[in-house]
Amino acid sequence: MRYLSWIILLLVLILLLIQTLRERRQKKENDGVTGDTTIGELLERDRGVAKILMAQGMHCVGCPSSTGESLNEAARVHGIDPEALLSAVRTYFQDAGT
Repeated sequence: MRYLSWIILLLVLILLLIQTLRERRQKKENDGVTGDTTIGELLERDRGVAKILMAQGMHCVGCPSSTGESLNEAARVHGIDPEALLSAVRTYFQDAGT
């Protein structure tokens, strides 16, 4: 019975490790950018992303209120497909290496 408790504990720890590694890999693949990332956060990270946003039809990137909007919110306001916008931004950051 004593060994069974240790085996269960070991299995739980292994499962937690696997979950952590999956989350890290997914975060790396997403480059830390999600639909909830704000325009301001993106611009702080790299001002060059403004070109990508403007190319997608978001010409108000410099507007103070836009910096508090998430990518999803901004996409909806401008009639842009949120997934396409997110994909373009992720590609920019992957290519830029930032």
